[in-house]
Amino acid sequence: MTAPDLAAPGTAATPAVPILQPGIGIEPGARYLPSTPETVLWGRLPCATDAAVLTIATGETVTIDTVSHEGILDDQGKDPVAFFARHGVAASDVLDDAVAIAATVPRDAAADGPHVVTGPIRIDGARPGDLLKITVEQLVPRVPYGVISNRHGKGALVGELPRTPGTVSVFAAVEERDGRLFGTLPVTDGGERIVAFPLAPFLGTMGVAVAGGERPHSVPPGEHGGNIDINLLVEGAVLYLPVQVEGALAYVGDPHFAQGDGEVALTALEASLRATLRFDVVPRPEALAEFGEITGPLIRTDAYLVPTGMDIDLDEAMRRCVRAALSLLQARWGLDEHLAYAYLSAATDFDISQVVDIISGVHARIRVADFAAVARPAALPESGESPGSGASGRNRPDLGRSPESSGATGTETR
Repeated sequence: MTAPDLAAPGTAATPAVPILQPGIGIEPGARYLPSTPETVLWGRLPCATDAAVLTIATGETVTIDTVSHEGILDDQGKDPVAFFARHGVAASDVLDDAVAIAATVPRDAAADGPHVVTGPIRIDGARPGDLLKITVEQLVPRVPYGVISNRHGKGALVGELPRTPGTVSVFAAVEERDGRLFGTLPVTDGGERIVAFPLAPFLGTMGVAVAGGERPHSVPPGEHGGNIDINLLVEGAVLYLPVQVEGALAYVGDPHFAQGDGEVALTALEASLRATLRFDVVPRPEALAEFGEITGPLIRTDAYLVPTGMDIDLDEAMRRCVRAALSLLQARWGLDEHLAYAYLSAATDFDISQVVDIISGVHARIRVADFAAVARPAALPESGESPGSGASGRNRPDLGRSPESSGATGTETR
């Protein structure tokens, strides 16, 4: 690409990642879902009356080209070629699907959210009461750049930042250093890009359709999942969602290259990803035996089980997460309630997922290893292993995941 020199001072420039235009590099025979004007919604999430754009059997894997909303929104000119040209990106290095979506997909900027969501995908046999298990097999950056935005009335410091009249959108170039990918920023506008932070890609939005005929706004998350913005959903992680409608009607979007817990400025490092996901239906009896009653998103990594709590009030979101964690400990390992409460207080981190999506989120990291000696009630074989192609991360730079987050861990307009 013809972007600015992205190398560290004193080193030669190295191309970070290739541009993955729609369909380029897809293996023959793979189930592939591009993001086209016919396969996406912009600013709304699917509901029960939406037609599936793809139908699969349980256990199938799909590669999905997701598209970031940053660079295509109205306050950025709704012209990604022109927007990214101001940052030295050649027109040929702007994604064709982003250009098509910006030009043709309807969105009410005053009423709809910002996110581009791809789907819905019908999974045959999924019924309300079941869990949909989504295994993140691979996440590949489609471009070597992304955007972090702060908008008026949004973020953790509403009324304080931004200090300028308009939206502040910060361009971040991606660079490969010693086999790892980093986002880079200058210390001052126009300076050398000497601040570097590791990439840890994940999808901010993963969900299932809600019942009824009204499409939800894309910003607030809920029991259906949606814009949960939990940065543990890196390669190897698993998300469980309670199915709301026949066929589940799953969708994904809001791709991120990196995000800190809280996402305080409003957005993470937003950039498009090619996501390979496996979709499995967990029938209700198995789900109950494995986890008890799950009423909202539950994440599983190599090291943790991660229940969630959400509410417009952050304190109530915390309380809901604690209740969900108590319920999980009691159902899965049979702990007495007061002992489960004590364990959570002594050994579990409760993290703020985000505080910028109208509905705030909290998630708890319960270490599975702490219960290795506990005989589970009605135990079933472990179902959290990531079946998959085993292709994650092969022949490409490491994405900078921390030791905890290699499968473990570690908006209104966004």
